[in-house]
Amino acid sequence: MAGGGPGAGRARRGDDQGGEPGDLLERDRRHLWHPYAPMPAAIPPVPVVSAAGTKLTLADGRQVIDGMSSWWAAIHGHRHPVLDEAVRTQLDAVAHVMFGGITHPAAVELAELLVEITPPGLQAVFLADSGSVSVEVAIKMALQYARGTGRPERTRLLTVASGYHGDTLAAMSVCDPVTGMHGMFSDILPAQLFAPAPGPRYGEPFESEHVAAFTGLLEGHRDEIAAVILEPVVQGAGGMRFYSPDYLAEVRRLCDRHGVLLIADEIATGFGRTGRMFGCDHAGVAPDIMCVGKALTGGYLSMAATLCTAEVAAGVSAAESGALMHGPTFMANPLAAAVATASIRLLGSRPWAAEVAAIGAALETGLAPAAKLAGVADVRVLGAIGVIETTSEVPVAATGELLLDRGVWLRPFGRLLYTMPPYISSAEDLDSITGAMVAAAEALP
Repeated sequence: MAGGGPGAGRARRGDDQGGEPGDLLERDRRHLWHPYAPMPAAIPPVPVVSAAGTKLTLADGRQVIDGMSSWWAAIHGHRHPVLDEAVRTQLDAVAHVMFGGITHPAAVELAELLVEITPPGLQAVFLADSGSVSVEVAIKMALQYARGTGRPERTRLLTVASGYHGDTLAAMSVCDPVTGMHGMFSDILPAQLFAPAPGPRYGEPFESEHVAAFTGLLEGHRDEIAAVILEPVVQGAGGMRFYSPDYLAEVRRLCDRHGVLLIADEIATGFGRTGRMFGCDHAGVAPDIMCVGKALTGGYLSMAATLCTAEVAAGVSAAESGALMHGPTFMANPLAAAVATASIRLLGSRPWAAEVAAIGAALETGLAPAAKLAGVADVRVLGAIGVIETTSEVPVAATGELLLDRGVWLRPFGRLLYTMPPYISSAEDLDSITGAMVAAAEALP
């Protein structure tokens, strides 16, 4: 077709990073849907044209610190030479090949590495294409395991309030009905069991009463429950809550007593974010099924993984289907697998635990002044996670502008101002992030 096909002329308008900011935003407004936003977006998105290290370059030329690690994924920052090279090298071999009936070195190497670094016993690896999908796969594993082991009546999951596990259908069913953002779908979702939010807070003494309600639900419904699912130690988008590892350890013990699988959703907590490689490591427990994602590829490409024990894999395969009934088109994508392996090896080559501890110390110091503000309910830090919880809803548009004016990109939600900075963040970066967060808290109406 003359001119290079439909849209060729329009595509050339984007040769210079998409044109002027106003033009880019207008084109975005006409066609693009953004996360948790109406169409068109009520709050115009921030145009980003490039990124390097901890900085995002905006279309108007400003540089701002990516205090979110681009939704908790870019732990090494942007355009890291090791990760760039991993993608280029894999691109010279094969960018994508179907995983049905085929394997390739990038997938095998990644699976071996994940088995090596995750809690003991996890042996089988399903490479999915997003965190939500990895949770769907984990739930299918639990349900098929129940069928394959002669317990088809076990069709429900037990979880806790204030949790968040993703936006696909089964994942939504185990999110908190209120804070999990999916309450409007409650009448069509599978009816799961919810215990109260886990407690006590991280670092506080654990008492048996903290797990009493959970115990009662598990004991009362054990013949219905295929698995327990929770986020280890840190609950993310459901409220940024940090709870005692002793609670997690007791849940593991209870699951063992009643023959119920434990699914650990480590999508947000994995790869060092909490100060340990995985959230489960705080409690010294190993789940039967584990989901990882977000930081898995260092923020380069979409990939997640669901790992399980050999026992679970055998039970799943013994179900009437004879196979785990899931298979994404881009499962085990070679580019994503290669950069995931490079990201994990890069993390292991650095003193990541010391880096995260230093970030945590800087966040504690920098956010401390916010605790005295009238509009602040709580200030908390764990690993490379810093949170200011406010007493009322954060005005997202006004707060976003204030943060950008101070050179920081964050995405507040609900009553939360929080940061999960890249592990390579400098002391100056962290001072800017915490200073901006305190200023935003001071400006609350």
